[in-house]
Amino acid sequence: MSMRSLVLVVAGLAMAPNLAAAQQGADAARPIALADAVRLAQINSPTTIAARNALRTSEAGVRQSLLQYLPTLNLSYTSTQAGGTQFVGGTAVPAQGFPWTYSRGLNSQLTIFDGGQRWYNYRAADAGLDANLATEVTQRYVVALGVKQQYYAILAARESDAAAQRQLEQAEQNLKVAAAKMAAGAATRADSLQAAVGVGNARLAILTAENLVLNANAALTRLVASPIMVTAVESDTSTGARIDLSTDSLSRLVTEGPAVQQAALTLVAAKAGHKAQTTPYLPTLSATASYGQNPKGSEGFDWGTGPATTRTSLGFSMSYTVFDNYKREQSLVLARVAEDNADAQYRDQKFLAQQNLTQQLANFRTAEQKIELQLLTIQQSDEALRVVQQRYNLGTAALLEVLTAQTALDNARAALIQARLDARTAKANIEALIGRDLP
Repeated sequence: MSMRSLVLVVAGLAMAPNLAAAQQGADAARPIALADAVRLAQINSPTTIAARNALRTSEAGVRQSLLQYLPTLNLSYTSTQAGGTQFVGGTAVPAQGFPWTYSRGLNSQLTIFDGGQRWYNYRAADAGLDANLATEVTQRYVVALGVKQQYYAILAARESDAAAQRQLEQAEQNLKVAAAKMAAGAATRADSLQAAVGVGNARLAILTAENLVLNANAALTRLVASPIMVTAVESDTSTGARIDLSTDSLSRLVTEGPAVQQAALTLVAAKAGHKAQTTPYLPTLSATASYGQNPKGSEGFDWGTGPATTRTSLGFSMSYTVFDNYKREQSLVLARVAEDNADAQYRDQKFLAQQNLTQQLANFRTAEQKIELQLLTIQQSDEALRVVQQRYNLGTAALLEVLTAQTALDNARAALIQARLDARTAKANIEALIGRDLP
């Protein structure tokens, strides 16, 4: 067996099982549309679940703060059995009266004036609810971004696999030509060995692409919480991504994005919390009303169904804390600090959103230019490879020149695939910033 044949056999035996296993794993995955993958991930992601639960908590807080304007209401009922002896004139005699006594009552209390504390607490709770709504939107788009990144990674890996398949076809063709020329005495064994290495590298590129597909499939499956492996739907990715909105429109949208809105509403809640901490410096006015009955006692337990005496009361009270050991002042300082921090966070979030938009737009525009350049480079590299192959077939060029031209073409294809992935990823990042999908 010749050295060329030995190299091909060894390379084929080493890589064929891995290629078959990788291809089998990729084919076993169930295709899922991008919209469905995003929807499932947003339903099942721990971060979006936590955000939805935070909404439930905030809604309960708003209801609780509103109900503070209603009076409290308490019902009471007691029954007591008494017995024993008592001293009368120094002599112990049995206790007088019925052994069973009863009482029942109704009590209500209402805060008439509290300096506006209930109102500011309600405003803080309502702003907190709106902030959590914005947080939920933010988390949904963060999850969507992760899904899109893995989805686009699958598409890019498939493109890499297709490019590696073309690379393998070209490498096998080079190997055939080199083997024929060596048999005719027009080439050396080094040409055959170089061609065999090229075939091996192409097969390794295919295996690498298949592994990337499997890894991205596994990541996508985890994100959508699917019990079976899922993968991206076969689609034409040659058109790439598009952003039809102008930079000014995107800048306006990003200032209304969920992250900025969350920071703005957090500031509103902090301001309301600060106002609430000023109310303890005002007096509190409350009203209390009660109604009670004392049914006639009984020898045996009868739930107090006999005739009863009644009592009613209505009272008003006003209280003012003169000195509480600096507690009011401490609470007010903490509220001011929280407001200052929220204001700084809101200001920084607006600048951060614009910074991220600028960065992602630059990435997108750069990727667009790279796509155009790489398309042209592929045409040039393909033509250069065709010319040098003809020269090699005629014996006026070395195989090394063919392999160099082939490498240039492979690199141009890889750069095009990466540029398309960069454009899609940049667009997904912009969608996460503005909190809406772009057409």
